[in-house]
Amino acid sequence: MRLNDEAGVYPPTRTRPAKRADLVTEDVKRLITQRNLKPGDRLPNERDLQELFSVSKSTTREALKSLEVQGLITVSPGPSGGATIREVPLERTLQLIQNYLFFKDVSMKNIYNARRLLEPELAAGAVPFITEQQLAALENNIENCQPASQENGDLLNQRQADLDFHDILAAANPDPFLSFICQTINELLRRLVVFSTDTPAEEHVKFGCANVRCHSAILEAIRQRDADKVRELMREHMEEASGYVTRLNGRLDGRLILDSEMAARPLKLEPR
Repeated sequence: MRLNDEAGVYPPTRTRPAKRADLVTEDVKRLITQRNLKPGDRLPNERDLQELFSVSKSTTREALKSLEVQGLITVSPGPSGGATIREVPLERTLQLIQNYLFFKDVSMKNIYNARRLLEPELAAGAVPFITEQQLAALENNIENCQPASQENGDLLNQRQADLDFHDILAAANPDPFLSFICQTINELLRRLVVFSTDTPAEEHVKFGCANVRCHSAILEAIRQRDADKVRELMREHMEEASGYVTRLNGRLDGRLILDSEMAARPLKLEPR
């Protein structure tokens, strides 16, 4: 039998017939919620799930596969294997967001409008919580982003590395939703922003030098634990960066992010 009101779970009204495996997928999600399962906890084994939901082995496996694709579980083979709850990977969330944005008319101006609002608060909120290890990581990032050449490949890589500075602040900020939003924007910029090929390398160098200057000032204010100053400096930084991106003809590459790209750069919010 399927989970019902005796188990404290009330299935919603459905507007169309669903596949049996889809129903089991939903029931497993209810089971996870009802039992308050956390990452690392195990689901009942395959045989128990079959008995619980009165379904076949193939239906159970199809449901588990669906949950695995959604990033909710990992399935290990073998007699001692089974399904384990996992935290939904940020990279999978990013991919879904980009799939959504692919059909929207989102511009660099839109993204930087959001960054002007969010990044100052992210940085200011991180100040009381940032660790010595994170301060060292910020300093190391600034050193690595000093423009050392005028090769376009190197310069573009440095512009992407500039975003690591903001990710470190995201890791230090205790607000998980603000951190998630800001790091997601950073990763969209890394993976999808392209610049005009005829833009002089000197302009990228100027952009890089401006970023280093702004990041250095922000780091100094963080060391002084001056959250108001950090907020002000980050707001100025976002204004300046937006202007550089406009002059460099930066735009979003309208495409879908591939699964292979997800594996190439795993994302995380843990302190670096």
